[in-house]
Order: sequence, then C-alpha cells, then structure tokens
Amino acid sequence: MRRSRIAAYVSSLLLAVGAVLAGAGSAQAATGPYVALGDSYASGVGAGSYIGSSGDCKRSTKAHPYLWAAANSPSSFAFTACSGARTGDVLNNQLGPLNSSTALVSISIGGNDAGFADVMTTCVLQSDSSCVSRINTARAYVDSTLPGQLNNVYSAIRTKAPNAHVVVIGYPRFYKLGQSCLGLSETKRKAINDASDYLNAAVARRAAAYSFTFGDVRSTFTGHEICSGSSWLHSVNWLNIGESYHPTAAGQSGGYLPVLNGAA
Repeated sequence: MRRSRIAAYVSSLLLAVGAVLAGAGSAQAATGPYVALGDSYASGVGAGSYIGSSGDCKRSTKAHPYLWAAANSPSSFAFTACSGARTGDVLNNQLGPLNSSTALVSISIGGNDAGFADVMTTCVLQSDSSCVSRINTARAYVDSTLPGQLNNVYSAIRTKAPNAHVVVIGYPRFYKLGQSCLGLSETKRKAINDASDYLNAAVARRAAAYSFTFGDVRSTFTGHEICSGSSWLHSVNWLNIGESYHPTAAGQSGGYLPVLNGAA
C-alpha cells in the first residue's frame, strides 16, 4: 500500500514536471510582436524574391527579418524596412507598428546617411585618391553628425516600444584582402573595409548607450566577402546596379540570420 502511494506520488510529480516543460517549450516557440526596421540591408535588396506590395522598398522573403519571423512565429510581424532608407525615413515612415506590446525590434540604419552609395560610386569610377578622399568625408560625417541622427531614431524606438528588445545590426566588410581579384585596387578595398569598421564602431557605441544589442555580422561574413571565391555579397552589377554591394540570399540566411538568432 505504501509502495503504491509512493508510485502514485512519483507519477504525479513526473506529470507536473512534464507539464511545466511543455509549457516552457510552448513559450519559447511563440514570441510577441516583431517589427523589422531599416535600410536595404534589412529589407533584403540583392536577395531577390521581393514582395510585390513593397514596391521600391524591395522587401524580400529571403531577408533575415522575414526568415526569422517564419522560423519563430511571432504573434505579429511588421516589416517596414525600405531600400534607400536614412534615419529620417525611419522616423517618418517606419515606426507606425511600434507600441508597448512590441517584443522585438531589429534595425539596420546609418549607411545611407553616411553616403554609402556615393562612396561606392566614387570608388568604382574614380582614382584611388578620390576614393580615399570621399571615404574620409564620410568618416567625418560619422563623427560629427551620424551619432545625433542615430540618437533620434533610437530614442523614438524606445519611447514607442518601451518593452521591446532592440537589436541593432551592423554591416559586413566588403572585401577579402590580399587576393588576386578583378575590380577595385587593394588600396580601395582596404579603405572601404576600414570605413565599414568605422561605421560599425559608431553604430555600436550609440546602440550601447541605449542598452540595445549590437549584432555584428563581420564574423559570419568572414570568408564570404567579395574576392573570397565564395562571396555572399554582390560586386558591381551593371545590369541591376541597385543590387551592387548588397548581400545575396545566402548572405541574408548565412550571414545575417544567425546574428539575429543569437541576439534576439
């Protein structure tokens, strides 16, 4: 009799533990509302499979925010990132879905403010010295002006979504150096990589000031830069110039998604 009571107690205890574990598993599988903000690196330019209704914003079903939402089933998913976006565009056009129930926000922003497109155009079409000079101008902007613009965006996110976990995702280095590779000179490649590092450092500092998580994609893109032989970035694409220097679908799934997974 005593043995049967012990057995019954153990059985009920195991059932209770099982229920708790099952509940924990369900909680992990379903997440709260997720909002994805930012520029072309967030929207998925270069990855193809663009959502028709997104128009010129070119939001892709192969972009890391879309992939994360598909895998994690948030209670809602708002994808407002847009090709060409600057900090002002985020403030004016992308923050509508944020509210006190938002659980996760991801954002990649700052490259266009710093003159990304003009820097790359100058470096592709002009001399080494012109490329380096244009990059130095961009670096000065990153020092003097970009921090305040990022502050405006991050403050607005925190005000509108006070309970959200915010992941600020950076930019990859573009080139694997020391390789025999057609295209830009080694001087230009190194200057561009250094500029990416400089921008990432500035963005990471402002993210830290707001206790946001910085997602660094440079490590996941290592070995997959342009000139690596296994690039996850488009080089100059004269047939579709807008995709130049943007991640491929493999770059989104292999370079960006693991960083968002680790930071979310």
